[in-house]
Amino acid sequence: MRYFFTTLIILIADQWTKWLVVKHMSLFQSIPVIDEFFHITSHRNRGAAFGILENQQWLFITITFIVIMIILYYLWQLKSERPWMSFSFALILGGAVGNLIDRIKTGEVVDFLDFRFGTYNFPIFNVADSAIVVGVCILVLITLFSSEVESNEKLSEASDS
Repeated sequence: MRYFFTTLIILIADQWTKWLVVKHMSLFQSIPVIDEFFHITSHRNRGAAFGILENQQWLFITITFIVIMIILYYLWQLKSERPWMSFSFALILGGAVGNLIDRIKTGEVVDFLDFRFGTYNFPIFNVADSAIVVGVCILVLITLFSSEVESNEKLSEASDS
């Protein structure tokens, strides 16, 4: 698979950063990196995004396995025909596997990237979450752009007739 390396880099970065947090920080310890804006905060999440559906580990594990199988199928089908789409799936796959490893090992996901905007604290997240979000954003942009290109091509073909 052409994008295996991307998935592997995400997975290694995710697991290594989580290991560093668990090894060197106590739970809920917070280290300011950019005061009043960005902190490294040791946190655990037993739910999905923003802590929803807390303690539903088997549901998350099952859904993640299904998503991983679907992504692997799409990556196999795409081959190198759509490189940006393959790249986005590789990011999502790396993130999904990273969080899956945490859920299987400990029943919770290690989060530590803590951004604060004035009085608003954005939910704490990790490298895997970031990869998933970036991958989904790329996928959405590709989908929107592809639809626009296809529509323009159809309009061009119709006006040529």
